[in-house]
Amino acid sequence: MKIQYLWVIFTCMSFVAQAQHAKEEQAIDKVLSEFHQAAADANAKLYLNLLTDDAIFLGTDATERWTKTQFTDFVLPYFNQGKGWVYIAKERNVSLLSQHKVAFFDEVLENKKYGYCRGSGVLVQTDQGWKISQYNLTLLVPNDIVEQVTETIQTYQKTQ
Repeated sequence: MKIQYLWVIFTCMSFVAQAQHAKEEQAIDKVLSEFHQAAADANAKLYLNLLTDDAIFLGTDATERWTKTQFTDFVLPYFNQGKGWVYIAKERNVSLLSQHKVAFFDEVLENKKYGYCRGSGVLVQTDQGWKISQYNLTLLVPNDIVEQVTETIQTYQKTQ
């Protein structure tokens, strides 16, 4: 009889854990979606508030490793003119670590200028909810043309 009670307790705990996991994934999805919508709307306050104070943003150029302060300096001139950027999430994967305090994500994004890109990074649970601690934006290069792209980059770098 005790084994049956233990089984019921563990089963209930498992359902609670799965529900909590799903709730956190939804909250993370909401943060990332708000991040992209705020960029599209040139809403600097919301966009930057979704980053932790010690956040790092990695852009597509090798020189683009920005602290939140540096990234703010990059973003504000565009947003202050009402110019944002649109990245539409086509696919998103989220991995929560134990205790639901840290999450890793990757997402495939579509952008009119750059085509398909990948955003990846880390979110942390804060007193204000989930915030982005690191965001990495990369261009997706098909394997069939990666050598051409690499050669173009190398040629460009030699001229710099």
